[in-house]
Amino acid sequence: MLDTASVPVQKPEDRPHEPRPQPAPRSDTGAIRTLGSNPATAPIVLHPGDSIPHRRRVLYIVLLGALTALGPFTIDLYLPAFPVLEEDFQTTAALIQLTLTGTMIGFALGQLIVGPLSDKVGRRWPLLSVTALHVLASTAAALAPTLELLSAARVLQGAGAAAGGVVAAAIVRDLFGGRRLVVMLSRLALVSGVAPVLAPLVGSALLAVMPWRGIFVVLAVYGAVMLVSAIIFLPETLPKARRSERGATTVWQRYRSVFSDRVFIGVLIIGGMTFSGMFSYLSSSSFLFQQTYGFDAQQYGILFAVNSLGVVVGVQTASRLAARFGPQWVMAWSTAVLVLAASAIVVTDQLGLGLWGTVVPLWIFIAACGFTFPCVQVLALDRHGKAAGTAQSIIGATNFGVAGLVSPLVGWIARDAGITATTMASVMVGCSIIGLLALWLVVRPRSVERLAP
Repeated sequence: MLDTASVPVQKPEDRPHEPRPQPAPRSDTGAIRTLGSNPATAPIVLHPGDSIPHRRRVLYIVLLGALTALGPFTIDLYLPAFPVLEEDFQTTAALIQLTLTGTMIGFALGQLIVGPLSDKVGRRWPLLSVTALHVLASTAAALAPTLELLSAARVLQGAGAAAGGVVAAAIVRDLFGGRRLVVMLSRLALVSGVAPVLAPLVGSALLAVMPWRGIFVVLAVYGAVMLVSAIIFLPETLPKARRSERGATTVWQRYRSVFSDRVFIGVLIIGGMTFSGMFSYLSSSSFLFQQTYGFDAQQYGILFAVNSLGVVVGVQTASRLAARFGPQWVMAWSTAVLVLAASAIVVTDQLGLGLWGTVVPLWIFIAACGFTFPCVQVLALDRHGKAAGTAQSIIGATNFGVAGLVSPLVGWIARDAGITATTMASVMVGCSIIGLLALWLVVRPRSVERLAP
């Protein structure tokens, strides 16, 4: 037997030729950037965000969620004021809806600029500069004396709100990957899904205590708070090496890498059609429920609060199912439900089943949207970590740009007879069918690999 007692034990200081392990330096995000001189003794960190303390991670979720909500709140907070705007400016419902379209187009174009820029120069500078534009445009909208000037301010306001969602998702992708990415993006998807539904509720409450111009003052204050919070709490998460990495230094190269991915194209179509279906409901619901069903502004807001529960249920359930079974299979069910629920609204309205015949399948439709949104983001960003800002900007621009073009179709179809549940749901049915076909013909769920750990 070996007599281990006679073998001298060397202490680290007795081994001059073996360097001592150095503690792993941390960045401002709390992420371990290097493993020191002795990787065998260093903690295993697959992604930078894995080493962020829990309290700091919660702070990021809250702040990034609030930034993500800035866009939907900018777009939807004034929806309950549509009838008031129509009367105040002595115009038509279709022209008031165009102010919503202008905001969404501005939001889409802003994302196409901010996303690639954030991949090139970092996350902070585009976020801060564009959010400052939002504050100025919100102030201009509050003071606009004519519908034309309000529309112009709304376009700039949409562009100024573009940075929040794009940069928030890109920061999450900088820090996380695999199944943890699913969880983190589900939190942002919950905000981006719930915010458009909750915004009219908040807008209704604001209209009870202030004129419609006060809504834009509130948005200006919201943007200013986000600007200050980002300056204080958000570090730069894109390493310098990634900003100058060979092969990904131009906008064209980033767009080419993303658009050459068949799965990305498919989920892009699904996301755009799902968002368009939901916004067809959002843009027409104030007229449908307040004028057709006789709701006042507060009752209309309560309806949106109930519908927001559908998004919450959908997003939270989808995040767990996607991590276990794969986001593509969650979408296989959710896209089918979208088609069935939207079709049910048409059928129940034609059968004359009244309010309940509309709101029950509508709740199911919105819940199915909640199942779909996080799966779209996960499939898109998990495959394009090096171009996360570009990928997210394309998703956001497509969602809001296509929705901005599609949602006014409800008003156009109903231009003679008025908005009904059938005219609203007919657009939702068309969008859902396109999304369902994109899943099975373009994405092809069986061809998508499983998520990494």
